[in-house]
Amino acid sequence: MRLPLNQRVAILLHEGVTGTHGKTGLAILRYSEAPIVVVIDRETAGKSLPELTGIKRDVPIVASVATALEYEPEVLVIGIAPGGGAVPDDYWHEIKDALKAGMSLVNGLHIPMANIPELNALLKPGQLIWDVRKEPSNLSVASGIARTLPCRRVLTVGTDMAIGKMSTSLELHWASKLRGWRSKFLATGQTGVMLEGDGVALDAVRVDFAAGAVEQIVMRYGKNYDILHVEGQGSLLHPGSTATLPLIRGSQPTQLVLAHRAGQVHVRNHPHVLIPPLPEVIRLYETVASAGGAFGTVPVVGIALNTAHLDESAANDAIARTIAETGLPCTDVVRFDANVLLDAVMKD
Repeated sequence: MRLPLNQRVAILLHEGVTGTHGKTGLAILRYSEAPIVVVIDRETAGKSLPELTGIKRDVPIVASVATALEYEPEVLVIGIAPGGGAVPDDYWHEIKDALKAGMSLVNGLHIPMANIPELNALLKPGQLIWDVRKEPSNLSVASGIARTLPCRRVLTVGTDMAIGKMSTSLELHWASKLRGWRSKFLATGQTGVMLEGDGVALDAVRVDFAAGAVEQIVMRYGKNYDILHVEGQGSLLHPGSTATLPLIRGSQPTQLVLAHRAGQVHVRNHPHVLIPPLPEVIRLYETVASAGGAFGTVPVVGIALNTAHLDESAANDAIARTIAETGLPCTDVVRFDANVLLDAVMKD
């Protein structure tokens, strides 16, 4: 299942367009081919989405689902990804309004909605609720077998959560396809699954089977593609993150690309958790990836630098400093493109 390409989509993003929890909705706006007709955000209603976000998609912003109905949406996507994946209290009435109006619902939050009787009672024929975060069936523990695959397996890792690992993997995937490679983007989070139509929402999987869930999807595609771009999750530096290690073990990466936000010195919301100098972070990831793959060589081949908060001149300066600090290729894949990093992947 994926976001429908033949139905009009509204994205519910209260406090998410310019806030800290809107990465799902913003990523869909940036990358989805679905016909998105309206964004719902009471904070920025009436303002320009391209001016606020830099996303080249001129979609109107309105204050409520009731107002959004003017644009005749058929599907409502919950576009926030708050810590813990809980539903904000003030979202419930918007969700109910959408269902009453005949819209289907795409829910990427942790709480499943398809089995809530009150919501089910509002569904009419043809409507559905898609809970994206579901554990796949027939899982087992990982075995490390993905290292026997002949394809390149490029995993994005990070110095923090929500800094651009998915965007980096998507941009690398598209750049690979433009060069004629048989490339596959492997989604491991709810947003990626919505965009790609398959994958595994890793944070919905019991920890014992998390690496096995990654291994399962890597083995499904690895023999049919030249390169797999595995969407990263979390960070080894984040005290609340559990996803990065299963991704390393399950995918048995051949290369890593490190995502970092320019100038960030500590993990967001945890000022006591400092981010070490990038060369130390690189050594950490290479050591852990080697140990998770029977002591093979797993290099970090480049840095994906998030410079969204900088102007272009400052972004170029930050990229130059990062190259000097690490000795590795570096770019902002969204602002520029991923070719510098793809060159490093292909060369290694």
